[in-house]
Amino acid sequence: MPDLTASPVPLHATDTPKVARAEPVKTDANKQPEKAKKKLTPHAWVKIGVAVVVVIALALYLLRNLLLGTPTTVYTASSGLLVQNVVASGRVISPQRVTVALQGSGRVLRVAVAEGQAVQAGQLLIELDNSDSRASLAQSSAAVAQAQAKLRQLSELNQPQAVQALAVVRATALQARKTLERNRDLVQQGFVSQAAVDDAQRAVDVAASQVTSAQAQVKANNAGGSDVLLLEAGLREAQAGEQLARTKLEQGSVVAPSSGVLISRSVEVGDIVQPGKALMVLASTGPGQTVQILVQIDEKNLAKILLGQKAYGSADAFAKERFDAVVAYINPSVDATRGSVEVKLSIANPPAYLRQDMTVSIDIETARRTANIVIPTSTLEDAATDKPWVLVVRGKHAVKQFVTLGLLGDTRVEVVQGIAIGEGVIPKSKLGVKSGQRVRALVQTSPASSPDHSTGKDPMRP
Repeated sequence: MPDLTASPVPLHATDTPKVARAEPVKTDANKQPEKAKKKLTPHAWVKIGVAVVVVIALALYLLRNLLLGTPTTVYTASSGLLVQNVVASGRVISPQRVTVALQGSGRVLRVAVAEGQAVQAGQLLIELDNSDSRASLAQSSAAVAQAQAKLRQLSELNQPQAVQALAVVRATALQARKTLERNRDLVQQGFVSQAAVDDAQRAVDVAASQVTSAQAQVKANNAGGSDVLLLEAGLREAQAGEQLARTKLEQGSVVAPSSGVLISRSVEVGDIVQPGKALMVLASTGPGQTVQILVQIDEKNLAKILLGQKAYGSADAFAKERFDAVVAYINPSVDATRGSVEVKLSIANPPAYLRQDMTVSIDIETARRTANIVIPTSTLEDAATDKPWVLVVRGKHAVKQFVTLGLLGDTRVEVVQGIAIGEGVIPKSKLGVKSGQRVRALVQTSPASSPDHSTGKDPMRP
């Protein structure tokens, strides 16, 4: 078996045994003096100060709303003039529209005006071919002239002849009476027979009859006599015929009954027209006529509208132009379908650009007064309810305050009770502000104090 006993390893002369030496241990006590020798520089102190300031500023910024209150825009309650208007839209109308038609019939010879043209009273509008009527008028005029000539002939010729004839027969009758008397004397004396007396009597009777006839003729030829009345009746008959012919001639044409504007026509040259057929429509603008505007006012605004109220309007086509108007008519009935009331406004001095049926916007001034306390409507909550309220800044806190309202407008509203003049009210758009919250008021200028409008619904427009 092999020998498992280990034999010692021989040492050489050059090998030196290694002896471990104890090294001195460095402790923290040896390091402290080195750190104590290092000091902070001014630059380091500056950085530390800046950091502290930043931390404090950030803390104050985060706590600013808690300490100072949430910054909130407020408007100051103040007094001022409040004007309430009802706004609606409508159309220009003419209070009088004249439908033009012909009383006669025939072929249209001329149409003297065009649509949209302004016409004057008496101006020719339509003319028919009236050659037959002109001939009839000429014939009737000749008949009148003939009747007038006969009447003149009676006064200038027949009446003097009748007077002269009366004088002749009177002289003859006088002579016959003298002859009769002489013959009677001669009969008594026996110079003539009874036959001579009888002949003389007959001559007296004939002469008397002639005198009576001549007197009747003179009377007939005098004013009021039968011949005069007959000729005068003939003259009147001829004049009536002339007037009839003239009327028929005039029926062949039509003139403007008053000044105005032709807004429509349905006739052209060459058309055959019948009596009474509507050919034109004329919007009258003559003396005493005023242009009007017809609007539909929502019935909920009916209590605000009164006759004589002032208004101003503007045409949609001329939005920058304004004109004055006055409420002239309020329909006593309500349109049940649209829930509106028909109102007419008169324009005393209409601008030249207004046209029939032109669309216009109207602001009717329904109320005007100086209110003691006025606030913007943007600050009002639950305005349509019985208990409207606002957030008022009091003691640096937002306080819910119920208010009593007066005159309402679109941009401003009158407060009768609930807040005092000078108090700040918070717009309802500030959704983050609640009642009781601490706030920091940022006072802003109230909305413009131009006339406020309480807008009524206009069923004619969306």
